Amino acid sequence: MNKSKLFEKYVLNNNVEVSNRLVVAPITLFSSNMDGSINDEELHYLKNRGKDIGMYILGSTAISPEGISAITQPRAFSEIDLPSLRERANLIKKQGALAIVQINHRGALASRELGLPPVAPSSDIAKKILESKGIHSDTIHELTDNEIKKLIDKFAQVTELCIKAGYDGVELHGANNYLLQQFFSPYSNRRTDDWGGSEVKRMNFPIKVVNAVCKMREKYNRPDFIIGYRLSPEESYEGGINMDNTLELVKVLSSKPIQYIHISQKNYFQKARNGECAGQERLKLIHNITQDKMALIGVGGLLSEKDINTAINSGFTEFVGVGKASILNEDLGVLLKNGKGDKLILELDSEHPEKYNIPTNLWKMCLTGQDWLPPLKRKNY
Repeated sequence: MNKSKLFEKYVLNNNVEVSNRLVVAPITLFSSNMDGSINDEELHYLKNRGKDIGMYILGSTAISPEGISAITQPRAFSEIDLPSLRERANLIKKQGALAIVQINHRGALASRELGLPPVAPSSDIAKKILESKGIHSDTIHELTDNEIKKLIDKFAQVTELCIKAGYDGVELHGANNYLLQQFFSPYSNRRTDDWGGSEVKRMNFPIKVVNAVCKMREKYNRPDFIIGYRLSPEESYEGGINMDNTLELVKVLSSKPIQYIHISQKNYFQKARNGECAGQERLKLIHNITQDKMALIGVGGLLSEKDINTAINSGFTEFVGVGKASILNEDLGVLLKNGKGDKLILELDSEHPEKYNIPTNLWKMCLTGQDWLPPLKRKNY
């Protein structure tokens, strides 16, 4: 194999230098306290995982009570959350990685653990989506024009909290059927006002969020503060987001003063399923637009040293993101940098939890074998 680009430096379009091309993708740990504050299990998980990592994107931080994924996720509701936000940022930065925090709103798929009804662009189709997942919901609130504008402001306010907390940047979660994606999707957004209908109007909410977050950065005179946007390129719903839609969104995002786009998918080399670009590698198509403008992060099934090096050497992206590999290996970056990639753990051994320092809630989820979590080691009988 040719020499890997993995530990080459990269300078973002705002002149921030990243020490290498390895990114830890945002992982929801489901392990904060019930008020979203940090605890010993979370501290223990994070304390070594940022070593020899370029950017560490801390997972799923909720921006408001009605948009939580789970009651045990980090929050950035108000300044009350600053101490825990600051502690997480400091933990990662002390290890040498840039600390980015993903901020999000779950929309129609939000948890009701705080007693609030979910909100959505369009309530009727949101109910159908929930029912298709086996979730019965009597009440889903369709957002009003004024409420949408308040949510845009909320994303900006949360960015302000993250700047105060000492993060190096924020990632806007527009993937995995979160609220930003729900607005962009022609399947889940059936509105006919300024927030829906045409492709351009369906972009209004996510793009205005991007604009508001960029303006907050300007307010603090922090051109070095990194802003990223994560998206899922295609939806499985008939009539949902296709690759052509995504490429149009990427063109608009590429005109904004953000530093990267992060593509969420199961396989790094996954090909477009539909649209005029069907059969072509998604990341290559997107990179054709983003190159020389901003960085692109690709993820998807990268577990071994060979997987990771093949991905970064493909030239499809400036960075490769890992999630499962980071859960399995708290010293992932160290092993790769020191030529010990053959020591990487590739499967989770359910009989030896002491190997991983995974928080209790996340460990229990890992044992269910869900495909977004590390593969389980097969037992020999």
